[in-house]
Amino acid sequence: MPDYMVPKLNDVMLARKVLRRYFPPSPLVNFPALDSELGAQTYLKLENMLPTGSFKVRGATYLISKLSAEERRKGVIAASTGNFSQGVSYASRLFGTHAMVVMPEGSNPEKVQATRSLGGEIIFHGPRFDDARIYAESLSREEGYRYIHSANEPDLVAGVGTLTLEVLEEVPDIDAIIVPVGGGSGASGASIVAKAVNSGIEVIGVQSESSPAAFLSWKEGRIVEAENRTYAEGLSTAEGYEFTQKIMRRHLDEFTLVSDNDIKVSMRLVAEKAHIIPESASSSSIAAALKMKEKIKGKKIALIITGGNSPDEQVRELFK
Repeated sequence: MPDYMVPKLNDVMLARKVLRRYFPPSPLVNFPALDSELGAQTYLKLENMLPTGSFKVRGATYLISKLSAEERRKGVIAASTGNFSQGVSYASRLFGTHAMVVMPEGSNPEKVQATRSLGGEIIFHGPRFDDARIYAESLSREEGYRYIHSANEPDLVAGVGTLTLEVLEEVPDIDAIIVPVGGGSGASGASIVAKAVNSGIEVIGVQSESSPAAFLSWKEGRIVEAENRTYAEGLSTAEGYEFTQKIMRRHLDEFTLVSDNDIKVSMRLVAEKAHIIPESASSSSIAAALKMKEKIKGKKIALIITGGNSPDEQVRELFK
């Protein structure tokens, strides 16, 4: 992997200037009923309210806005389980380039349809995200498309970092931020911004114990491959990614694991107390807050709801 420069706060501020041309800040909302359950003053950052229903549109839009005319002419290619595919397709349509997305076989049909509706060309390959990623990388080399990695991209991380900038502008005295981790762009962007503004803000990552590759890579200080069995698509990776791991090792204060059952319980809790339906990966931030209830007691906590693109069957199961 190239030795990319890690974005700084100024890079995130430049990204925000660009992104505000295309969509407003996402809501940051306090729900008193959820505070009572968690014993803390909690603020949900509702990235599910962005145009594609996920935070991924931030990084994709900023990155594609910076591509050269030649790169846009050749087109872009990415790999995704769904949310990143929508972000790349949305941004490609904004800037007049063709987007191809390699998705695992059996991907969420709602996300597949949403990607197509945004103009993305879909190629199905392999049972897991990492199979799709490797195939997308090979097509990029063979055909000359600009490959967009879902994590190892400085401009993508700078774009994603704008969500934390928005949190701190609204609640500058926040004590901690809890961020779901798949590839790590969200936690990387959050930690870059938070530590630049106030080094005392804790940034905490959370991943499913059924797919712990990012957690293990962070803990061991090297890239680790691990089992990848979580049902939460946005947390599903089989290995850590070098660029975001470098950032998280430097800035992330804590990293925790939760079970898939914890995630399901938290998804139902948010639906009952906040009247929104986060997708499973998003609900891991709530699960982590429940796990750390004593640690966060009485504090101001931002919980990143990274998206709301839940498969229909998960929503039906939620209300059984």
